[in-house]
Amino acid sequence: MIPEVAVRKEEQAYALLKADADKILQLIKVQIDNLTMPQCPLYEEVLDTQMFGLSREIDFAVRLHLIREEDGKALLDNLERQLNVLHEASQKA
Repeated sequence: MIPEVAVRKEEQAYALLKADADKILQLIKVQIDNLTMPQCPLYEEVLDTQMFGLSREIDFAVRLHLIREEDGKALLDNLERQLNVLHEASQKA
């Protein structure tokens, strides 16, 4: 059985990573709505930098056994899907 403290740490780690993913999504939404179009190099730079940073955070949490690798991958995959939806919507607008 996993100690309750370990479960709480895992839940906290995942919640923090999820919050960071949500911040990236919000940042990109604001950028699309107010600042630049997705074809802009600045947009790509921000997106690449943010996604790289989140992937490093996830790798770190996985190495510390705070989250499972599958959960980290799912978090990144979900964020990428949401960002693709935003990108496609901005292309149609």
